[in-house]
Amino acid sequence: MPQQENSRAFYRDLEQRLEQLRRQGQWRELRRSDYGLPEMTFEGTRYLNLSSNDYLGLANDAAFRGEFLSRVQDTRLGATGSRLMTGNTLPYADFEQQLERAYGLPALVFGSGYHANTGVLPALVSSGDLVLADRLVHASILDGVLASKADFQRYRHNDYEHLETLLARNRSRYRYVWIVSETIFSMDGDRADLARLVDLKNRYEALLYLDEAHSIGTDGEDGLGMCRQAGVLEQVDVAVFPMGKAMASHGAFVLAKRPLRDYLVNTSRPMIFSTALPPVCVAWSAFVFSRMQSMASERERLQHNSAQLREGLREMGYRVLGQSHILPVVFGDNEAVLQASAQLRAQGIWATAIRYPTVPRGEARIRLSVSSAFSSDQIQRILQAFDTCKR
Repeated sequence: MPQQENSRAFYRDLEQRLEQLRRQGQWRELRRSDYGLPEMTFEGTRYLNLSSNDYLGLANDAAFRGEFLSRVQDTRLGATGSRLMTGNTLPYADFEQQLERAYGLPALVFGSGYHANTGVLPALVSSGDLVLADRLVHASILDGVLASKADFQRYRHNDYEHLETLLARNRSRYRYVWIVSETIFSMDGDRADLARLVDLKNRYEALLYLDEAHSIGTDGEDGLGMCRQAGVLEQVDVAVFPMGKAMASHGAFVLAKRPLRDYLVNTSRPMIFSTALPPVCVAWSAFVFSRMQSMASERERLQHNSAQLREGLREMGYRVLGQSHILPVVFGDNEAVLQASAQLRAQGIWATAIRYPTVPRGEARIRLSVSSAFSSDQIQRILQAFDTCKR
């Protein structure tokens, strides 16, 4: 086939695939919006924003931002190299020392949560190992596992009897077995049983890997996450804390014992080959982290808003999953959830539809991300909008 004809065939094939996505209700597009919380603007219209992971309302706090900017007038904007070259700037060292003081474990900052999960797992897990992951772990974890050479099985979501069955059946066949889970699950809003996971890890001499993306900042009296709150952090071999949610920043930090941290510096490909985060971004993360620990009132408000919204929706007859600040409201098929999202948007509520294949078929949902920034009146406005959708 001539090269030009082959190229045309390729793009025809792409158009057919895109059309198939449209027909299946799986079409996605990037929408430009003016971020805000509790309200955002899209195409000149104001909406209550229930699609943001800004759980403590920090990204849009002008006073908070102003205090930070007054402190970083001389901070460099660009890293200009990887951390192993010129990018390991002073804010990195200061922040990692700050994290070690808070948690009592060495810390290593990565460029993103995705970089952490796709960089740590392939560095540590290899042929002759087995990974047992919760069925609902984030795509970045799956990508990290698949990039390794380990065998891989998934246990039913939060089903620890199934996990134990897999451990009992497989443990003797492998050098190392890793148990992998999130602490709060991003699509179901429910929590892992950390005590059960640690018990299974110890009884079967496994290793434990936990992602705290949705619990850092929100859980524990000091906001340091579920592992710290439950008193199990020392028994977790790798704890990953993405900073793009409640911390309103970018990047992720990994907590691990010193030999493991040093090994990652030497072997994790995203760490070695990616340009480091801008120093000003690392400084922002350190600033947020230092303030976050004293934000008990914001965490209390977040819990109150979440409980009020969950209770109100369930009283209307909605099926609401989870026990956290993530409230998945299940509508069923893709068409139903898109219709509900459009109805909510018509009433000034910006709530994203999550469809198959991101969630299982028949489990399409509106995923509500609650924030401490919402007032009681705004929670009532959200409930009224959902009540209208029911009619």
